[in-house]
Amino acid sequence: MDDQGFSDWVTGAQRPLLRSAYLLTGDLHRAEDLVQEALVKVALRWRRLRDGNPTAYARTILVRDHISAARLRRNQERPVAEVVSTALVSSEPETELVVRRALARLTAAQRAVLVLRHFDDLSERRTAEVLGVSVGAVKSQNAAALARLRAGAPELLDLIGRTS
Repeated sequence: MDDQGFSDWVTGAQRPLLRSAYLLTGDLHRAEDLVQEALVKVALRWRRLRDGNPTAYARTILVRDHISAARLRRNQERPVAEVVSTALVSSEPETELVVRRALARLTAAQRAVLVLRHFDDLSERRTAEVLGVSVGAVKSQNAAALARLRAGAPELLDLIGRTS
């Protein structure tokens, strides 16, 4: 393995991956676990990935592992996550709390689409590739997520300066 190349890639990719994982999970510890699992999977395939896009591969692993875990926990009771004071979403604690609460209202699939499209700024096509779904599914999940946020999280709209 190209240890220096992998280390350099990890140095640049780890924080953005952690931000995405945190937005997906709403739980810093689970986000760290997802990133660690993704980094291990990239390391195991580094020879094939190093000349391509290892960050895209890692992001795909994050999202798919998160959705799989969410499906397993769907009917289980989950403890309320502690509010973690980090600057992963924003340097403003109030902003971070509003975003966390709003994202918590979404299904795992809606949340994944919203994070990839609006926080990671991926195209609809790239989001569909990461999630392994059609572009139409991305569009419908995005529309459903935004509608759910408009109806159930007006504080998010207030935060970004919209009145309706």
